Amino acid sequence: MESVGLIAGNGRFPFLLLEAARSHGLRVVVAAIREETDPEMDARAAADPLVTVHWLSLGELSRLIETFQREGVSRAVMAGQVKHKQIFSSIRPDWRLAKLLLNLRTRSTDMLLGAVAKVLADEGIELISSTAYLEPLLAREGVLTARPPTEEEARNIEYGLSVAHGLATFDIGQTVVIAAQACVAVEAMEGTDATIERAGRLLRSLDASTDASPEAATLDRALTVVKLPKPNQDMRFDVPVIGLRTLETMIAAGATCLGIEAGRTLLFDENKLIERANQSGIAIVARARG
Repeated sequence: MESVGLIAGNGRFPFLLLEAARSHGLRVVVAAIREETDPEMDARAAADPLVTVHWLSLGELSRLIETFQREGVSRAVMAGQVKHKQIFSSIRPDWRLAKLLLNLRTRSTDMLLGAVAKVLADEGIELISSTAYLEPLLAREGVLTARPPTEEEARNIEYGLSVAHGLATFDIGQTVVIAAQACVAVEAMEGTDATIERAGRLLRSLDASTDASPEAATLDRALTVVKLPKPNQDMRFDVPVIGLRTLETMIAAGATCLGIEAGRTLLFDENKLIERANQSGIAIVARARG
């Protein structure tokens, strides 16, 4: 039976990909990252003899390779976030990862994961698209909710698209938060949800300020979130994902609209996601790649 390796980060993405791979009749060898992967992965493996889990530290690149080679894995997929800030944490890299980090020009997500993919390929392990087996979850083009964006939100989306595309050159993040065609927050290492939370806090602080500038006083307090893949997005890793947690974060922050890219953004629990958005009056629109 053919085997596929799963490098599992945090969240539900690894579990969805695991189920999809099993539905295709594949044996799945999970490399679960101690610092990221949900411990529930062990229970999932215990319920299926064709799922094997190996727990590794984020810094153990050599052990990852050895595990996949021992299990006969020649193709692997990354699923689930690995927080970029972990690179600067107290985790100690093994010799192979340390050498890789020393040779990087920058420690951007693309540069780091691209280098890891090359090391894996050199060892006979092909890293395939993280959307493998999950194509039905990719966002379809159009307005996905009962309510379309207002004119103001549509302008915010247009501006957010221009900001996000400009930032893509620097591999900083995928998410920008806009209000009244002004950029309120840009994603860095903290991730999408933390970026949205920061934008909500910022606007609340402006509301509470007694000496806010005239420009701040005229800002439309409704936030628009734009999350996009990079123009040259490597679909093997860091593919944009939207789930219920991000939607709940938007609601708490006072965001009223979400703009994403059709065909290159994964929507988890789409029916529940759209239902919750409709209940909260949030508009979600998926734009074709421009």
